[in-house]
Amino acid sequence: MESNLIILYILVGHWFLSLAFHSIFLHRYGAHHMFTMSKGWERVFYFLTFLVQGATFLSPRAYGILHRMHHAYSDTERDPHTPVRFHTVFGMLGETIRVFRDIFYHPNKPEYVKMGKNLPEWNSLDHFADHWLVRAGFVLLYVGIYFIFAPSFWFFLLIPIHIVMGPLQGAMVNWCGHKYGYVNFRETNDHSKNTIPFDFLGLGELFQNNHHRFPSSPNFAQKWFEIDFGYVILFPLKILGILHFRDV
Repeated sequence: MESNLIILYILVGHWFLSLAFHSIFLHRYGAHHMFTMSKGWERVFYFLTFLVQGATFLSPRAYGILHRMHHAYSDTERDPHTPVRFHTVFGMLGETIRVFRDIFYHPNKPEYVKMGKNLPEWNSLDHFADHWLVRAGFVLLYVGIYFIFAPSFWFFLLIPIHIVMGPLQGAMVNWCGHKYGYVNFRETNDHSKNTIPFDFLGLGELFQNNHHRFPSSPNFAQKWFEIDFGYVILFPLKILGILHFRDV
């Protein structure tokens, strides 16, 4: 039983660490500049995002451009990740990956340059992290951890979750957040929805309707009954002086 719990702790810990850096650094800081931090702290978060996301590390610049395109063309034919264009989540995920790779390998296209202003950049780390040997190394690390802690080989069926965790979380947010839930603000003129009022598993990312209405607000919760756990995480960082909220 104790071994089972260790694997569970590892899986849950990896899920929330990956999601936290995705939400706080890539999304709220990188794509939207909801708060500021020093260049030194930016590099710290950049490197920690690489370590935590591992095999599915997302270049902050490419992610930021992709996400800004999502807001600019929300739920239209030019939106790189919307369930409106696809019958299955796998079709949407495939298009998201295609556009992301195009941004990463062709950064000087005019639209990408226009969308890519003031995004965190560390090109040497991005290209190091993208090398297949590095990604394969993280996969071997996950397998090694399970060899040490898994009580049986049935638990090895969980390893693919670690390997595709970043795209899995992104697909969950963009598919569910534009397909299922309730709407607070219809003036967004898209299909964004708030999937659940207490977004623990998504750390606030499933408040898509609220976020599309107020894209610069660091708090994705807008109603009294909504809780954005990602926003809650920001306060210790603010108290420590690591980040500073912008006026919105």
